Amino acid sequence: MTPMVIVLCYLALLLGLGIASNRFFRGTSRDFFVASQSIGSFMLLMAVFGTTMTAFALVGSTGKAYVRGIGVYGLMASASGLIHAAVFFLIGIRLWSFGKRYGYVSQIQFFRDRFGSSRFGYFLFPILVGLVIPYLLIGVLGAGKVISPISEGRVPPWLAGLVVCAVVLVYIFAGGSRGATWANTFQTLVFMVMGVVAFSLIASKLGGLQAATQQTDPAYLSRAVQNVEIQTREGTLIREVGVPPLMFLTYFFVPLSVGMFPHLFQHWLTAKSARSFKLMVIAHPICIMIVWVPCVLIGVWATGVKEIPPLAEAEAGKVLAMMVNLLVHDEFVTGLLTAGILAAIMSSLDSQFLCLGTIFTNDIVLHVAGRERFSDRQIVWIARGFIIAIVAVTYVISLVAPKNIFDLAVWCFSGFASLFPLVFAALYWKRATVWGAYASVASAMLVWFYFFHLSEYGHEYALWGGVMPVTFCFLAGAGAMVLVSLLTRPPSPAAIEKFFPQQLEIDQ
Repeated sequence: MTPMVIVLCYLALLLGLGIASNRFFRGTSRDFFVASQSIGSFMLLMAVFGTTMTAFALVGSTGKAYVRGIGVYGLMASASGLIHAAVFFLIGIRLWSFGKRYGYVSQIQFFRDRFGSSRFGYFLFPILVGLVIPYLLIGVLGAGKVISPISEGRVPPWLAGLVVCAVVLVYIFAGGSRGATWANTFQTLVFMVMGVVAFSLIASKLGGLQAATQQTDPAYLSRAVQNVEIQTREGTLIREVGVPPLMFLTYFFVPLSVGMFPHLFQHWLTAKSARSFKLMVIAHPICIMIVWVPCVLIGVWATGVKEIPPLAEAEAGKVLAMMVNLLVHDEFVTGLLTAGILAAIMSSLDSQFLCLGTIFTNDIVLHVAGRERFSDRQIVWIARGFIIAIVAVTYVISLVAPKNIFDLAVWCFSGFASLFPLVFAALYWKRATVWGAYASVASAMLVWFYFFHLSEYGHEYALWGGVMPVTFCFLAGAGAMVLVSLLTRPPSPAAIEKFFPQQLEIDQ
């Protein structure tokens, strides 16, 4: 029970941090939603990085590397390191500038204003919520996959997910966006340090880097596609290992999703100034490497560890916890490592819960009823109430959802990536119109749902030669935006002047 005691202590520490952040809460809705734009460079980096590194990065990448091999690093980590930084620079800073100038606290407020359409917000709201819920599922499912093996089955996955949701809710209630940022900073430092420690200990137990690699099937150390025979109790399983070239190339669309994550938009708005983005743009790729390299290698090494029985792809998410439990025999260290994995999971859940409460309150309730009808205190409680509802819905869905965290995450990211043409056109193309925006979102989502249905709702799915469905979703959204915008009336001169000034002030 030692690891479980340490995990409980860690959760209690998080609760204490959240309660402490409440002492700095200014009582205003703007402080609850965007921390009064008071977050500096380091905490912005930690919050944004912690938000993007979910159970997908730790639990999911290790499991996927166990299935497909070393090429998984190239699929997501190397692409993300470059593309995330570019999106932060091209999209994040510009959105922060408009948010500060016009008082936005959500994506939908920006798009409504940019395209001059109140109805577009109602159209976009259910799509954003629908795409965030699978992202939330990744965290809830990841908690169960981590805690259940460590507790040797004493804590069932449903209970682990419930406890994690409850802890996150408490510190969001207490501190809002500031509480989430503080918690994210702490949790990001924890899981980065613990990830390096876990990697070092596991490598040492396997005889060092060279010995651990030598005992691995060479098929898992190559990006080339090969069929590997795996002996299971049910018989021989043929597994495709490696990454097809077209899959490798088309995965580069997936990291564009960060440009449309509503929770990242909210984190960007918390920045003190545009200068706060400098550290994030430079250090984010380095942080990705620090986390992904150990996770992918642990997953690859697990294929050569005889004590780990052959796992089906749906069960591969257990690999990280099994490697820790098997090779790290010190219960105290095992507890610390488990807390580190939970830190990565929870650092995303809080931001996502908060962003859903933010967009529901500001873009639905206040937009319909009028802001003057509510006090700041009432606005905060409306957001908290919706967060509870979303958590409840997400938790119930997690009990019946597909268990493959990596693939579920890729579908979620693909949906947001297919919306990237919307935000890029809104920021950089004067000719983009509201009807082009409608067509872009509708086309992208129809194509996405078609492929999501073919995947049996959340499993890995690729087309000819490994082409990822996100390719067609992205192209459908971009093509519809360009074509329909050119065929409809251009935006008014006032709208163009508002969002395309001669000089955009970002150094404030």
